[in-house]
Amino acid sequence: MSLSVHLEHAGRLAEVARLLVKYGRGDLVKRAGLGDLIEDSPAPGADGAGPAQLARDLEALGPTFIKLGQMLSTRADMIPAAYVDALSKLQDDVAPIPYEEAVQVVEKELGARITKLFESFDREPMASASLGQVHHAVLRDGREVAVKVQRPGVRERVASDLDILAELAKFIDAHTDIGRRFRFGEIVAQFRDSLIRELDYRQEARNLQTLGSNLEEFPLILVPAPIGSYTTSRVLTMEFVRGMKVTTISPLRRVELDGAALAEELFRAYLEQVLVDGFFHADPHPGNVFLTDDGRVALIDLGMVAHVSPRMRDHLLKLMVAIGNGHGDEAADIACSMGEPMPSFDREAARRDIAGLVAWNEGLTVADIDVGRVLLGITRSCGANGLRVPPDLAMLGKALLNLDRVGHVLDEAFDPNASLRRHAGEIARRRVRQAGSMHDLFGAAIDARDFLEALPRRANKILDALANNELKVTVEAIDEDRLISGLQKIANRITLGLLLASLVVGAALIMRVPTTWMVMGYPGLAILLFLAAALGAGVLAVHILNQDGKHRKGG
Repeated sequence: MSLSVHLEHAGRLAEVARLLVKYGRGDLVKRAGLGDLIEDSPAPGADGAGPAQLARDLEALGPTFIKLGQMLSTRADMIPAAYVDALSKLQDDVAPIPYEEAVQVVEKELGARITKLFESFDREPMASASLGQVHHAVLRDGREVAVKVQRPGVRERVASDLDILAELAKFIDAHTDIGRRFRFGEIVAQFRDSLIRELDYRQEARNLQTLGSNLEEFPLILVPAPIGSYTTSRVLTMEFVRGMKVTTISPLRRVELDGAALAEELFRAYLEQVLVDGFFHADPHPGNVFLTDDGRVALIDLGMVAHVSPRMRDHLLKLMVAIGNGHGDEAADIACSMGEPMPSFDREAARRDIAGLVAWNEGLTVADIDVGRVLLGITRSCGANGLRVPPDLAMLGKALLNLDRVGHVLDEAFDPNASLRRHAGEIARRRVRQAGSMHDLFGAAIDARDFLEALPRRANKILDALANNELKVTVEAIDEDRLISGLQKIANRITLGLLLASLVVGAALIMRVPTTWMVMGYPGLAILLFLAAALGAGVLAVHILNQDGKHRKGG
């Protein structure tokens, strides 16, 4: 079976096929039926086809493959460390489009002439990348802004390249062991979604608004606000940040800064993003982190963000605390519980590798500690031992690795592990407050109501089965007395749980009844019922933990 080749994709497929041959996958090219595309243009030999050359080859293939390389640099579980390092340094810096073309895009998108829209619009861009470029401008009301303009035709080029990658990934998944192991089709689908969102500048504007709102309590962190009336899917206008990249700070400027405070606040802000808000800037490399003239840190270019589910946030918090405290065995257990085991999964080998990695990190000097590098090492160990880790973990590792570098630039003595230990307690308290919010309590009340509504019907089914002698319990080599005792304990716990759920439901219903006795704006009786349910749940949890602990010791 060969790869289907559409005529409009033939040229690009030929370039991709040459790249595969160059890096030792000529067998795949032949099996996919792509040999005819490159027979007139022999592929270069394997000499020099190393990590650095791969990064240059991907740059030559254009924006889609540059972004692909940057995404692969977060997958330490899939590719060797040398390639991760090389791809993480991919430079998305290309020649700018002519000024006249940029002006045409702006005028078409915003519906007015450039002279009507702006007091001034610089001819030379401040930065130029594969998807767009940024110009400094001044609005008619005198505000300085940065205008991000998308390259003409880039969407069509990206869409065509994504079709090629999807076809190739589907073929690899169906015909190779590595494809069945890593499911490249799913990876390309996630990459497609991410890149399409990045091409819609309205989404980036929303990202700027969300992150700016989430980080309002951090006075040393600045997120430029978008200008909504000057933003479309191809043009993004935002506040202009006057400053410099952190990597270009002079020694004199570094002496004038309170680098320790900046590094601490930046790291704490990222912990807040990842572990509390579940929404974080996924690409804080030094080019996207500015030092402003007034001594703050600015986060720009929010085209790449990541979302973390509440359950994953809990896992990540426990994992990062275990790393910060040097508890290798605990970190290994948490990491193994986060992934999806493959048939080749070797749990003991994975635990041994991860525990060793955390222990080695504990012995490093402050200047050498990188939380991000440890997380990437954990994902690499998981992948090598047959555990498919969630993309969130790999992306967080890459983000924290970049953040570690920025932190060390601001303060050479910055210790991310110590910072993590200092703030872990506060983050945990915030997570508990989130879980105990009124919204979540009402959600729990609704779940309890649904359970109680379904309980009679389910009980009737069980009783009917008992009456008709259709209920069977198969017990093999179990002490009947212990079994009955265990069932009684289960019944008692279920009964108490139902009573507690009833209290929650009753309290939620009473919330709607106005009374003269109010506590914090809510009916006092409802608050008492909630407190009683919480106290009962706590007592029940302690009892269960004590009994289970005694059972484990006795067993």
